[in-house]
This record gives sequence, C-alpha cells and structure tokens, in this order.
Amino acid sequence: MKINQNPQLIHHAILKGLAPARRYHGEQPFAAWQQDARARVAALLGMDKMIPATDDRFVLESETDCEGYTDYRFLFQSEENYFVPCHLWVPKGKTGKIPMVICLQGHSTGFHISMGKPKYPGDEKTISGGDRDFAVQIVKEGYCALAIEQRNFGECGGTEKGSACFVPALSALLFGRTTIGERVFDISRAIDVVTKNFSVVDADAIACMGNSGGGTATIYAATLEERIKLAMPSCALCTYKDSIGAMEHCTCNFVPGIANEFDMGDLCGLIAPRSLIVVSGAEDPIFPKHGVAESVEVARTYYQAAGVPARITWVEGAEGHRFYAAISWPVFHQFFDK
Repeated sequence: MKINQNPQLIHHAILKGLAPARRYHGEQPFAAWQQDARARVAALLGMDKMIPATDDRFVLESETDCEGYTDYRFLFQSEENYFVPCHLWVPKGKTGKIPMVICLQGHSTGFHISMGKPKYPGDEKTISGGDRDFAVQIVKEGYCALAIEQRNFGECGGTEKGSACFVPALSALLFGRTTIGERVFDISRAIDVVTKNFSVVDADAIACMGNSGGGTATIYAATLEERIKLAMPSCALCTYKDSIGAMEHCTCNFVPGIANEFDMGDLCGLIAPRSLIVVSGAEDPIFPKHGVAESVEVARTYYQAAGVPARITWVEGAEGHRFYAAISWPVFHQFFDK
C-alpha cells in the first residue's frame, strides 16, 4: 500500500476541495454582502491591530526639477514610530487637478525600481526585463505617480539583495496582523497625506497598480480602500489552490484562514463597481493561466451582480512573470479616463 507522508499533499487537497463560505450567491442585496465581506476581510488582515499615528509628521524632504516632471520626496508617519518614504512625480505642462496612479513594486530591492533608477547590482535587469519602471510610465501617460516603499522592501527593512519579509511577516502573525494588512494600511495613509498636502492631485481620480507582490497589495488595497477608483494588478490574481497554496511563495502572501471564506476572485467583488484590469502572463509559472482564468470568471460574476460587467477586463501578455506596458496602458486609458 502506498502511503502519504507529505503534509503539503494534504493541504493542497483541502484547498482544492474548499468552497469559500462567504462567496456571494445572491441570497442578500449585493451592497449588503459587500459591507459584511469588507469588514470580514479587514478582520482577517488584522486591520484592527494597526496603531494609527496621531500625527502624520509629514516632511517634504526634497523637490527636484526633472525632465518632464517634478519629483517630490516626502516622509510620513503611518503608525506610531513607523515612517514611510514616498516619491510623488507630477508631470509638467498639465493644468488643473491631475489624476494619480499609485505604483507598488513587487519583491525587489525597493521602490527605486519603480522610478527606473538602478541602485544595486541586478537592478537594471529587473527594470528592463519586465517593464517595471512604473513611475516613469505613469508620468509619460500624463498622470501623477506615487511610489510608496512597501514594508520589508528597500528603505523599509529590505536589503541590497532584495526584500526581507520572512521574519517580519511571521512575527506579525503572532499578534494577529499580516504584512499584507500593514501594506494596505500604509497605502491608505499615503492617500490621506498626498490629498492633504498636494492640491495638484485629483482626490477623486486615484488608481493603483503593481506587479507580483505589488499586484497583490493592489488587490487587497482596492478591496478595502474605496478611494481607489481603478485597480490594475499584474501577475497577482490567481486562485489560492493554484498559486499561493501550491508552491513556494514569500511569507508576506499568507493570510490565516482566508481561503475558508474567500478566494482571490471573491475579493474582486469588493472592488466592484470600481474598475478592474487584470494583467497576467500566459507563461507565468507562479500564477498559472488556469488559476487566473478561474479567478477572472469568478470576478466577472461579481461585476455582473454589481450591474457593471463592462468594468472588468483581462489583459494577457505572451511571456511570464512581468508587467506588459504596451498592451496594458491603452486599456487603462479606456477605463480610467472616463
């Protein structure tokens, strides 16, 4: 008799057999489901364990005149005694208030990757090999770009070798928090600070995008932060059973118990009726196409329930785990510029 001594096989079988308990099936008004589900996702992420700063202690550290844009480097206190560095790039030659796109770097050496500014060995390849200079692209498209250094990356606990999530992500679990929740919290506080201190930004036209870990943060942030009017996650949306629960991923991806209640497609139901552009790579080995397709199909049922089936779309690149600027930005304009 062949016996199994590999616990991961048991875990994967459980994940494959799960039916998310809070999936919407039309038993109640959709808005009521969203309200209850959003509160539950916030609890799973540990948002109630955050320690909001009583004073953001905003500091504009520099203002740099660059070709085509002005770079504002600033720092603010998100939680008590925790500070977040950011860069806001404002395109030149624009009049009136300008829409803003938050750009979130994936696992890398830091947010300088988003700004197309190599800092450590290997950074140039990271940038050029996957359209990862998000802020550069955003400004060229005519929007303000907000680059946020995410927790455990770059200046916020990372190293020149890359992100350093392992210990912080696990230690957060000891007192009921998650790294994803912490990153979502910082994104919301950053929106507070930018809209308070930079009048040029259109507070009613904010989008969020990112690849890989940045795409994951984009999804979770958009589920809870309704000021984000459009989300464009890249190489991040996939069923838990086919990606996060099926292979090695960074510890920052894990939210205790979430698969019992929601899959990632269900989280998209909390973004509706706001716009969602799902970007993926056909050959992405860690967010496989069949899992992306299943998630998009689930997400579409929510947009149908919200009465806005046209506000979700799926953009697929031909390669692997990267962003696809050439095919994504035209779609972004179609959705966001309206």
